[in-house]
Amino acid sequence: MKSFTLLLVILLFLLPISVFSECTCDKSEVEGGKNRAEALKYKLVAIATILIAGGIGVSVPVLSKTFPSFSPENDIFFMIKAFAAGVILATGMVHVLPDAFESLTSPCLNENPWGFPFSGFVAMLSAIGTLMVDTFATSYYQRSHFCKANPVSGDAEKVGDHQAHVHLHTHATHGHAHGSTLSSNEESSSSALIRHRVVSQVLEMGIVVHSVVIGISLGASESPKTIKPLVAALTFHQLFEGMGLGGCISQATFKAKTITVMAIFFALTTPIGVAIGIGISNIYDENSTTALIVEGIFNSASAGILVYMALVDLLAADFMNPRLQNNSRLQFGANFSLLLGAGCMSLLAKWA
Repeated sequence: MKSFTLLLVILLFLLPISVFSECTCDKSEVEGGKNRAEALKYKLVAIATILIAGGIGVSVPVLSKTFPSFSPENDIFFMIKAFAAGVILATGMVHVLPDAFESLTSPCLNENPWGFPFSGFVAMLSAIGTLMVDTFATSYYQRSHFCKANPVSGDAEKVGDHQAHVHLHTHATHGHAHGSTLSSNEESSSSALIRHRVVSQVLEMGIVVHSVVIGISLGASESPKTIKPLVAALTFHQLFEGMGLGGCISQATFKAKTITVMAIFFALTTPIGVAIGIGISNIYDENSTTALIVEGIFNSASAGILVYMALVDLLAADFMNPRLQNNSRLQFGANFSLLLGAGCMSLLAKWA
């Protein structure tokens, strides 16, 4: 967990450094549309509203004891998580990936240096890379967990005595559960827990990447007309994306300290990006070659991560769950919530 947090912090500080560059293309933004004083007011409002929305979104599922409706054992949890997954999916497909295509095919770049759809290529590699990280991390944690749970040492006699004790105890109480069955159930539960923990961490990594990029873009803009719709879109986006992440965190049952760190990191990422954008607005040129390439590649990568996580780790895992499969009302509700979340987030692309 410490190494994961360190990686996110390094990423947060490397991104703004990489976009410092000189102008190599005329600015497309009309000078008359700029108003620094008014834009700054909207940026400060954006920091506050996005911070509050992100904090509420990620906290509500985590505080399932206070809000029983958001507990993973409740049916409404599936529908809220499906809605959030729809928001994340639409964010990747409708908002982030088109922005990446726009950046990497900008006329400010010399004659489209890639020669093929580079944004889609990076998104594809990002999705494959996420799959690899997902797989390797899960298998690594499972191996390390079960090696600790089943030590191969001189304690074999103690293990045998323990199993014999379990066997005799269950028969003495007229039960029919044996040591092997109990072990199998515990192993299955441990595998599911490890899976939830890996999913929550990989999902947060993908969210952090695009949150920093879009935060810097908003903070560096000097046009109130550009900032206004972005504030509304990002507030909505952070609220429900936070709920999706919070749902994964609540299922992972981390320790209180880890939950707090992950929740605070998610809530602060976009506001910090906005603050960085404000700080570099005088030297940041969104039409420079370096800025366009960095933004395009990071947006493409985050789009691939978000699409993979939404479809594979959030939707497929829940929609294939026997509990949902055996309940037609819950199945209909989850599908409707998914379409509603994706539709609402897609509609926001008309203004932001």
